[in-house]
Amino acid sequence: MTDERLGDGLWRALRRLPPGSGVVFRHHGMPVAARRALFAQVRRVTRARRLMLIVAGSKMAGALRHGRAAGAYSWPVHDRTEALAARRAGAKMVMVSPVFPTRSHPGAGALGPAGAARIGRLADAPVIALGGMTERRWRRIARLGFAGWAAIDAWAG
Repeated sequence: MTDERLGDGLWRALRRLPPGSGVVFRHHGMPVAARRALFAQVRRVTRARRLMLIVAGSKMAGALRHGRAAGAYSWPVHDRTEALAARRAGAKMVMVSPVFPTRSHPGAGALGPAGAARIGRLADAPVIALGGMTERRWRRIARLGFAGWAAIDAWAG
């Protein structure tokens, strides 16, 4: 997951992603022209590295879509209702959050690993754990049926 907090660390994070990974491009706080220009740069890197590219928010050429809209490839899921909506919409992947407390959603109650896995199974799609995730936490929860994990801060260092 990208956002403005990564700054120039974005490029280091893209280099660190293992093969077969994906990038959800966010950067919602940028002016539209700057966001499009940055997206084009990220798209070049993801294509060269053979990484999946998904965009949150407005549509951009060369990327799958993340959000709660018809045709979205991945859906954000925070509760049972959203998981069932993702299932009805035919989402190909769901990102369940927050699994752990996270800076992205200060004060939001964490679902916990078991709760997130239980909610994710309702969507009947691969489940990505999001929210306070690190590689160490991923190793602890992978056995619960998650297909992968996503983060912002974990890739910033």
